[in-house]
Amino acid sequence: MTRTTSRDRGRGRGSTKLALVCATAAAVLALGFAGWTGSSWYAAAHDDSAGFAEARDDVLAAGEQAALNMNTLDHRDLERGLDTWEESATGQLLDELRKGRPEFEKQVRTARTVTTAEVLSGAVTELDEREGRAAVLIAIRITVDPPKKKPSTKESRLLGELTRTPQGWKLSGLGQAPAGEAAPTDSQSTD
Repeated sequence: MTRTTSRDRGRGRGSTKLALVCATAAAVLALGFAGWTGSSWYAAAHDDSAGFAEARDDVLAAGEQAALNMNTLDHRDLERGLDTWEESATGQLLDELRKGRPEFEKQVRTARTVTTAEVLSGAVTELDEREGRAAVLIAIRITVDPPKKKPSTKESRLLGELTRTPQGWKLSGLGQAPAGEAAPTDSQSTD
């Protein structure tokens, strides 16, 4: 038969106390970690920079799509193409498109061209969320395919102004970006 002495009982209490201290420390650490991750999550979810980044992405996507829309037109489906132009625009640009539509339709039907566009790159150059205004710079490749001739392709940089509407961001202005001087290439020596 094994005898338990008071010394043995003391060891049992000591290991129980140690386990209790370890469990309490683990609980405090877990609570601290939960509080830290919760406050970090809340701060990130309510951070204005995340909302601004999302708005910037929305503006860029809308600007690129509008630039594509405004540079794509097929004489065989002219009505739908011009309707898409109008759906992409607002303000004075929309007014100009509507005013010039009959003459433009006549020109495209006579030329019988198919114009397609491809966005090469784009950037938001200005964004004022409070005022609902933005500006984009879009690099685009435009291909014009006339009947009985070879298609021609050109690359262009466009400056677009966008305005927030109840339907989302729409073009309120579109024009060519000014061309800067190109740096000389190896074949263009400046010696």
